[in-house]
Amino acid sequence: MTEGNSHTPQLLYYALGDEVTAFSTTRHGGVGEGNYASFNINTFCGDTETATTANKTLLSSQLHIDDRNIVMPHQTHSTVCMPIDESFLSMQNDSQRSLLDGVDALLTNTRGLCIGVSTADCIPILLYDAVHHASAAIHAGWRGTVQRIAERAVEAMQQHYGSHPRELKAVIGPGISLEAFEVGDEVYTAFSQEGFHMPDIARRFPPMHKSEAKSPSKWHIDLKHCNRLQLETAGLTADNIHDAGICTYYEYNDFFSARRMGTQSGRIFTAILIR
Repeated sequence: MTEGNSHTPQLLYYALGDEVTAFSTTRHGGVGEGNYASFNINTFCGDTETATTANKTLLSSQLHIDDRNIVMPHQTHSTVCMPIDESFLSMQNDSQRSLLDGVDALLTNTRGLCIGVSTADCIPILLYDAVHHASAAIHAGWRGTVQRIAERAVEAMQQHYGSHPRELKAVIGPGISLEAFEVGDEVYTAFSQEGFHMPDIARRFPPMHKSEAKSPSKWHIDLKHCNRLQLETAGLTADNIHDAGICTYYEYNDFFSARRMGTQSGRIFTAILIR
């Protein structure tokens, strides 16, 4: 992570290539308060406009780009993969917001554009194609994972930029772990009905909450591993997939966790900038 004063965003960087800056934000280095302390730029989770605007300015300054070059969609657990290019920057704010509504993965091959997704337990994934200088940022909650958004994003990079999956590098950022992601039977069934090999991605554990200590064991889903398997199915090599190894539920002091803190809390921004 970066070091700096109290108003310098502390970022977790990823080594995806010499010509990109790839990172996840932490909770540190911003101006937010309470469950948004201190660094959050997501405007859809209840934080104040004053704080999100100030934090976005801090981040753009650290990245040495204009505020408008930081692009974040309004995610709705869809599988929509939206390519973003220079023409996007010339649009009015309302048009940009409309275009980004209901989008859960962004793609670009435009230098100077920072594309990213917001998470607070869901799985963020970054892709980079050094050959075609193209990138993707993917939001994979359990619904998006069931619908194989990671595979769809790889297909979209092939379609738009000619990317070859074996040349792609991927990062699986901070997200909830198998041990912490307790789900109801309906979530387990959703994965099973979509053809996932459940022994690879699901385990039973005793209930996490003391009030349910005498209840039967509950299913847990390994979203990170499930997305790794999807990336490998899409053609990425195992050596080119890096897992940050961070569980947001257990490391909520450094990374936002909606399950730990409630939905009215900040979001992690996981992003990639082609230089």
